[in-house]
Amino acid sequence: MTSPPRPRPQRRPGRPRPDRRTLGAALAATTATAAAGVALVAAALLTAAPASAADEIHAQYRTSATGATADQAEPWFKIVNHGSQAVPLSGLTLRYYFKTDAGASYVFACSWAVRGCANVHGTFGTLNSSTADRYLEVSFTSGAGSLSPGADTGDLQLRFYRSNWATLRQSDDYSFGSAQTSYADWSKVTVYRDGARVWGTPPDGSDPTDPPTDPPTDPPTDPPTSGVLFDDFSYASSSDARISQRGWTVRSYSGGPGVPGATWDPSKVTFPTVGGNPVMQLESSTDGTGGGTSQTELYHQRKFREGTYGARVYFSDAPATGGPDGDQLVQTFFTITPLNAPLDPDYGEMDFEYLPNGGWGEQSNIIYMTSWETYQNDPWQAINTHNEIRQSFAGWHDLVIQVAGGHMRYYIDGQQVADHGEPYYPETPMSINFNQWFISGGLQGASTPRAYREQVDWVFHAQGATLTPAQVTAKVNAYRTAGTTWVDTVPQP
Repeated sequence: MTSPPRPRPQRRPGRPRPDRRTLGAALAATTATAAAGVALVAAALLTAAPASAADEIHAQYRTSATGATADQAEPWFKIVNHGSQAVPLSGLTLRYYFKTDAGASYVFACSWAVRGCANVHGTFGTLNSSTADRYLEVSFTSGAGSLSPGADTGDLQLRFYRSNWATLRQSDDYSFGSAQTSYADWSKVTVYRDGARVWGTPPDGSDPTDPPTDPPTDPPTDPPTSGVLFDDFSYASSSDARISQRGWTVRSYSGGPGVPGATWDPSKVTFPTVGGNPVMQLESSTDGTGGGTSQTELYHQRKFREGTYGARVYFSDAPATGGPDGDQLVQTFFTITPLNAPLDPDYGEMDFEYLPNGGWGEQSNIIYMTSWETYQNDPWQAINTHNEIRQSFAGWHDLVIQVAGGHMRYYIDGQQVADHGEPYYPETPMSINFNQWFISGGLQGASTPRAYREQVDWVFHAQGATLTPAQVTAKVNAYRTAGTTWVDTVPQP
């Protein structure tokens, strides 16, 4: 990069445009009553006799991909509790049955779930049936909570696709319904509670005996890459000459985002050893005043666009030193093209932004996955879309973004949490960035100094390749096993 990126103004992700895959929790809540009404009408037309009616669990289904063929199947579900007792979702599994496309392996993804995509898992199983030989099995972690009497899960916007992205045929799939464009009870999917079927009719009327045989995703063979960046941050200090030689900049110049009057302190970007591996540590501190606030940032050259991005990042919910807790700050992993003018069409940005103490109108932990087309600061206008998850993400997490074929797919710990497309797809080279900064107006009034820490174990980019999170981890592990601490074969644009 010949010059530093233009400082970003402080701004929240903004309200996304309506998008069928990125429905917020508020929208899901307002549509739940209407969907329940649809279900009552549809139940008279399409009913299923559960194997056990004790819990009165029903499955509702709709599809967002209605064609006989598609690039991916998009079965969306709600599980409804018509019983009188709460039901833990971790005890439920749902199966969607289909026919294998010749020679195909499949990849599961969660585009959106009211209960959180991190709490929804998908595996593939096989069975012997004249009408279906595979099924997608959907299960839940304890973090998904329970279904209260009369409640439903809210949207489970799921999808699966062939690992080579070849077209799949769904018109011959047992559980597929091309006319199901709104939620209704659907007997061609089954729900099991603790292994016993409580809803739906499987193919040929009997349960498969084979357990799921595939891992959560069927990884494709490693696609070729034209360039790779890998860095495990084996540096002595922020003044280590290798940092700039390898394309990194430790920020020291003033400007946004963050608290007015704050400084960006390069000395607080350090490289301790944690768990036997070197990490990059961003330590940002405050005494409750602008002049007493320091923030931290490290960024790479502007030469990255399509491909796969990954980083292992440690988020923290409380100060590592001093006190008190409660300052509103942003801990990040993102890519960005500078905004050279209001509504600059060449601008682009893809963000993981974790707010451990809330901010931007939020009162507690939240993480945003945001994709930007452009914006202007005055008057404020944002052209972006985002997903959010409201829970603590304190600790280590593997963050991955796939940028290919008009989609940006965001993953946390192997689970897809967002899928964004046009008009937000990046058009120009971006830099890779990490920073930690305090939200203006969000500081606690106490004058006792306190410091927050974000850590990064490694960063990875494969240019022009779509890698699964498991493949990214395998690449990183291979570098470390070989004793490789840094690789950069990504050419300049």
